[in-house]
Amino acid sequence: MEKESSVLLLFTGGTISMSEDPATGALRPIDFDRLQNYMPELKHSGIRIKSIPFLPLIDSSDVQPLVWKRIVRAIQENYEEFDGFVVLHGTDTMAYSASALSFMLENLSKPVIFTGAQLPIGMMRSDAKENLLTAIEIASAKENGRPIVPEVCIFFEDNLFRGNRTTKKNAEHFNAFNSYNYPPLAKAGVHIKYFRSYIHYPETETRLRVRTRIDQHVVILKLFPGITEQTVHAILHIDNLKAVVLESFGAGNAPRWTWLSDLLKEAIGRGILIVNKTQCSTGSVEMGRYETSLNLLQLGVISAFDCTTEAIVTKLMYLLGEYVSPDDVKQQLGINMRGEMTVL
Repeated sequence: MEKESSVLLLFTGGTISMSEDPATGALRPIDFDRLQNYMPELKHSGIRIKSIPFLPLIDSSDVQPLVWKRIVRAIQENYEEFDGFVVLHGTDTMAYSASALSFMLENLSKPVIFTGAQLPIGMMRSDAKENLLTAIEIASAKENGRPIVPEVCIFFEDNLFRGNRTTKKNAEHFNAFNSYNYPPLAKAGVHIKYFRSYIHYPETETRLRVRTRIDQHVVILKLFPGITEQTVHAILHIDNLKAVVLESFGAGNAPRWTWLSDLLKEAIGRGILIVNKTQCSTGSVEMGRYETSLNLLQLGVISAFDCTTEAIVTKLMYLLGEYVSPDDVKQQLGINMRGEMTVL
């Protein structure tokens, strides 16, 4: 007889962790016992569920790498006891957290499913119940005794996305997330349909390794018509800066201004990594395709290919924490480590 599946819920905060006070209308945190009152299905799911609250609960706009480390350690400490993990998280920075965990959890072989809600549980039309129940089902799902989705993912509004391929696209509607450059791993309807050819399965059984060294000396520099030399100079001379995500136009293009080339060249000469990330949601950086990107390639700017901003920022933080040499970081940036990019 197959043993009962088990899932650990990690309450970090967000709308999904709140309920509306009927007397005041204010939102207040709820614990797992109260959550079960809203979702009696949990008691009859056939899944053993335990919860760990992160008190005080965190608004996702306040999330910092310290929160990622707390989540990672909670997973590490309970890894052998549970079949899967569900992280309740605010939507604003969920894609950053999911991306970060994909790098920090090396050799992951169990599901880590992030989910949240646009409306608090208990409110009419709330999406919290469906998102949470389905995330739990996915986290516990097995085939031939093995997890079906052994990845860090985001489940939201019927779609399961790879975490480091996901970005928040909508602050108003229930379909808050999308994965523009990679297909969904599953879609939930009457049945949950898994697209196994898109899911990453570990080739060998290797022990989970947790990486918690994160270096935050990263900045995003978004190009726009009219950006000034003084602005770019100030950003590239931030104290202790180690890496810049250069958000460029189209397929990785930038203005051919002499002062911009000179500033980028000087920064690279000081050991600062410049990574070229397109501002487009869909598509990839192709440096050298146009003359306006050939100069960047010749300067030594690194391609982010089709990474999301969330993925390339957290990948840089992870690599800068793991490696001392900029050359080593540069080499690792060109490797598809956790399914976060398609290398051209």
